[in-house]
Amino acid sequence: MGTSVFYLVATLSIFFSLMVIFSKNPVHSVLYLIITFFTFTVHYILLNAQFLAVVNFIVYMGAIMVLFLFVLMLLNLNKENEPLKSGLVKVLGIVAGCCLLVTLVGALKATSISSPLILKNPNLGLVKNLGKELFGPFMLPFELSSILLLTAMVGAVLLTKKEKV
Repeated sequence: MGTSVFYLVATLSIFFSLMVIFSKNPVHSVLYLIITFFTFTVHYILLNAQFLAVVNFIVYMGAIMVLFLFVLMLLNLNKENEPLKSGLVKVLGIVAGCCLLVTLVGALKATSISSPLILKNPNLGLVKNLGKELFGPFMLPFELSSILLLTAMVGAVLLTKKEKV
């Protein structure tokens, strides 16, 4: 059951990532990228990494990709605005694509299909364990990093504030 779900989600990940590349409309491309990130979230859940799944869902799908979508919709990209690409750029693109293809073929030849990984510790990747580590021996560095981030945020606001003349 678990391996069939993995293969289904992996196939969907590959399909939607290819749709990101081959879609001509940039808004559709971003929507396919959001679906691809959702399949990554499912992969994290299958790997028993709930924290990474939630962070991927909230940060990437909820914030960054929606920001990309709004920016693309506000840019109003038209065919008239796109400059014509020279022949040299097209040839370099083909060469780069062939290099990527050779790398992928070499990577696939180097790997072999093995049995699925069985974790020795089934509690690996749980949010409870992460909380114990963060608020246990790493309490001081965790709190210092929060103070550092707060200071950076206040500094950024002060730098962007216009002074009265």
